[in-house]
Amino acid sequence: MTTRLYEHPIFLEHVTPPGHPERADRLRSLNIALEHPNFARLDRKQAPQASEDAVLLAHPEEHLLAVMRQIPEEEDRINQLEADTYASSKSLQAALTGVGAAMAAVDDVFSGAADNVFVAARPPGHHAEKTTAMGFCFFNNAAIAARHAQKAHGAERIAIVDWDVHHGNGTQDIFWDDPSVLFCSTHQMPLYPGTGALQETGTHNTIVNAPLSPNTGSDHFREAFKSRVLPALHDFRPDLIIISAGFDAHHRDPLAQINLVGEDFDWATGRLLEVADRSARNRVVSLLEGGYDLEGLAESAGLHILRMIKG
Repeated sequence: MTTRLYEHPIFLEHVTPPGHPERADRLRSLNIALEHPNFARLDRKQAPQASEDAVLLAHPEEHLLAVMRQIPEEEDRINQLEADTYASSKSLQAALTGVGAAMAAVDDVFSGAADNVFVAARPPGHHAEKTTAMGFCFFNNAAIAARHAQKAHGAERIAIVDWDVHHGNGTQDIFWDDPSVLFCSTHQMPLYPGTGALQETGTHNTIVNAPLSPNTGSDHFREAFKSRVLPALHDFRPDLIIISAGFDAHHRDPLAQINLVGEDFDWATGRLLEVADRSARNRVVSLLEGGYDLEGLAESAGLHILRMIKG
């Protein structure tokens, strides 16, 4: 297996206010973990920056322009887009580089340059709805990657699996009416953003939500994966699996009350790699979403990436 990693210094220059959970130290902690010899086989690449037009694969132009208007010119200024989403002078460049990395990752797995790819980018993307930046997110990287796979590589069936502890409302919003994209989500409920109930199934029953009650842990997560996510993937037979890889369901995370450990993410990754082997020629693209305890993030993401390397 060849596992590629996309990274870029610009991701550290997306500045949020002091005390904000979505901060540059998240990537710094992950970078330290990836210095371990276990990750020597990672094929590390600098992420390319996408054009502004790439955003239009999943968002209307008015959304792109609305975000661009909020980017401050002054290096020491931070603008508030909505309740908890902020932009600094380099935030647009960082967001577009995250988009570019997600698209390049799709190109890699379809060309055979890599079997699977992890994109270590910020800001995250899965809360960004068609016309709304929210939940720390500007543009929906997973949705743009899926649309790019369809447009550039003729992918017919794409599965997006989101195990961030917060429901991926943006991804659900974008693909609600689309039978060509399966969206599966495990998440805590009730919790921000308030979506993700079992009965939210989309127009074509291609939305599969598996909400988890607060203070549950590994057993409930794995049962939800085995009873809802994996059967849906088996029936759908995707050409590509995109993972919205949030690690804030870790028991150390301050923003939720799900008690997973790093081995749970390793296990879930292994199950998705098995699906990809059966139907998608091993094609897996994983995009960093949440994870706000630095130790929990480094442990969980490290085990996730290590499983991708081992296959």
